[in-house]
Amino acid sequence: MPRYVAFLRGVSPMNAKMPEVKRAFESAGFKNVKTVLASGNVVFDSAARSEKTLAQQAEKAMQEHLDRSFMTIVRSTKALQALIDADPYGEFRLPAKSKHVITFLRAAPTAKLSLPIKLDDARILAVRGQEILTSYVPHPGSPTFMRLIEKTFGTEITTRTLDTVKKCAAA
Repeated sequence: MPRYVAFLRGVSPMNAKMPEVKRAFESAGFKNVKTVLASGNVVFDSAARSEKTLAQQAEKAMQEHLDRSFMTIVRSTKALQALIDADPYGEFRLPAKSKHVITFLRAAPTAKLSLPIKLDDARILAVRGQEILTSYVPHPGSPTFMRLIEKTFGTEITTRTLDTVKKCAAA
């Protein structure tokens, strides 16, 4: 049975308990459900093949069992592993302290972008279908990175560090 990762936007330990999120996913009929970290990453098996349908099922189950829902983007672990194996940041010269972040979109962007886009130490590097390769150098209290991403792609997105994506793909 195919394995998937649901990336939930806006989840933190303060607004969602992972055991409750896990139970909501199980109630939707997903199998072998596992949460990764406490930031809204849920790995599961499902016979369904449509990532959009899986996201809708997850959102509905969260609404029914948690009395709230989080915008959800689903990717297969196979697709995530292919992205990781392609060494997506290998072609870019980035500052040593930069964080490598993948922004997931519900649909591929339709606008043609002139890349890279840079604002302070935040960069939009490349578009790979429904994934955006980004990086930033962390600074205390600096929201520059998310402002740049949301200004460019809107809020129907969610982001994860490359390290988190690797953990999810392997779960």
